[in-house]
Amino acid sequence: MTRGRDHRAKTDAGQLAGSVPASGRNATGAKGPEELLAQIEETRGKLGDTVAELAGKTDVKGRARARAEDLRDRAGAMTVQLRSTAARAGEQRVPLVLAGVGAGAVVAAGVWWGRRGGR
Repeated sequence: MTRGRDHRAKTDAGQLAGSVPASGRNATGAKGPEELLAQIEETRGKLGDTVAELAGKTDVKGRARARAEDLRDRAGAMTVQLRSTAARAGEQRVPLVLAGVGAGAVVAAGVWWGRRGGR
């Protein structure tokens, strides 16, 4: 089957090369059969790449797996970040809690002192 395509491409290239206009170039811009064959191979390569891209876009399962993996990675990173932020916030709260307890003790002592009549 490949042989038939190669034969067809060579035959087409030969026919196109035979129909070179007065400018010295044929309809594809190639100067000769070798250049035309190179252009055909380049076009086939580009077409193969395009088909591969389209096949990747239609692979719904693969895309879903990749998306799930990406979300899992992002969630893990966010968890680490939140834990780090919570640890830092906890470190900052200790002085505030101590200050609050101290202020509460002063208020309680004031209330207690006031009820005793300032003795």
